[in-house]
Amino acid sequence: MRECVQKCKEVLYTWHVSLSIGSSVTIRGKPALSFSKNPEMQVDFHTGTDENSDVAFHFQVYFGISVKINNRQNGSWNCEVASSGMPFVDGQPFELHISVLQNEYQVTVNGQKYYSLAHRLPPQSVKFVQVWRDVSLSSVCVC
Repeated sequence: MRECVQKCKEVLYTWHVSLSIGSSVTIRGKPALSFSKNPEMQVDFHTGTDENSDVAFHFQVYFGISVKINNRQNGSWNCEVASSGMPFVDGQPFELHISVLQNEYQVTVNGQKYYSLAHRLPPQSVKFVQVWRDVSLSSVCVC
């Protein structure tokens, strides 16, 4: 197994990064609300320095319902990939791992591969990562 230097930040929702092929982002936390209250979690890999910039990778969880993956290019959202598969469990902690592979982002939840999205913007263009909405984070690590 390859060794890597990790940059971990506890309970922060936004941080500046430089991603490349072989990078990964690991998010540990749990839904902040019961699934009956329709909580959401959103992870965005922005290509600029503010929230209005293009988004190379957008991962939105509608806990208990669905997951949607997309990107925003030139200010417009592209075709989203939607899945009704729900690897997240009501009230339970999770580990969300996003790997930057040669041709795609690969997403695993609690060690199981669930989703992927082909690169639509170069991962090297990512400037900051944001995790937000109804989630309680314990850590976010960029490796």
